[in-house]
Amino acid sequence: MRLAVAQIISSADSAANLELVRDYAERAKSAGAEIVVFPEAVMRAFGHSLADVAEPLDGPWAQKVRGIAAELNVVIVAGMFTPGKDGRVRNTLLVTGCGVDTSYDKVHLFDAFGFAESDSIDAGESPVTFELNGTVFGLATCYDVRFPALFTANARAGAQVNIVCASWGAGDGKAEQWDLLVRARALDSTAFVVACGQGDPETIGAGPAGTAPTGIGHSAVISPLGSALTTMNGKPGLAVIDIDTSLVDEVRTKLPVLANARQF
Repeated sequence: MRLAVAQIISSADSAANLELVRDYAERAKSAGAEIVVFPEAVMRAFGHSLADVAEPLDGPWAQKVRGIAAELNVVIVAGMFTPGKDGRVRNTLLVTGCGVDTSYDKVHLFDAFGFAESDSIDAGESPVTFELNGTVFGLATCYDVRFPALFTANARAGAQVNIVCASWGAGDGKAEQWDLLVRARALDSTAFVVACGQGDPETIGAGPAGTAPTGIGHSAVISPLGSALTTMNGKPGLAVIDIDTSLVDEVRTKLPVLANARQF
């Protein structure tokens, strides 16, 4: 399967962010990709109000993403915001195109490093997987990457590829943690990990938006044995890569950590 990782830098302008989706999806399709993965918070970057852009999954922003996916005959994974409880929103991944239409609401909220995501975000409740042309994908968002159980749950549900969409916060050691975590989650689940983060705004001359996690880049595709197949720096860009999902069965036969795992 050929997939694309679209490391963009979104802004407060939801319409302009849609144009980024179209641009990168067109480039991915031209390169032969079947699925293009965008980061978390594509609809609107963190550091700006989210409640006023949140909309249902059948709202206009999501429908326009569906239209792009349908026009290009490609699957798009992109972060948006949907209405939640108590005036909060849900941090949602929309997956659409080629007969696929599903979504995942971020389960683990980033109440860490002095930031309280739970003040504005309502947590999701369940893992989500989807299938494309015989390959099963699991979904995760940003802070989820610190919780191995979600990735192994996706793998037990059949996932050969785990997608992580992020807007990773900057800080001492954070890039190293991201690199370590995405590789570790591949090993935990003996699955490919497609880790797509927002690019670093400083690479385009824009400073960080206060304490908001606006992204550091470092998107990567990781093999089921934890090897980096492709990596990116902080700048916006598109990475296209072929993965052979038959490797997952091979690895799980040799290294059956899912089968050997015990519950305590």
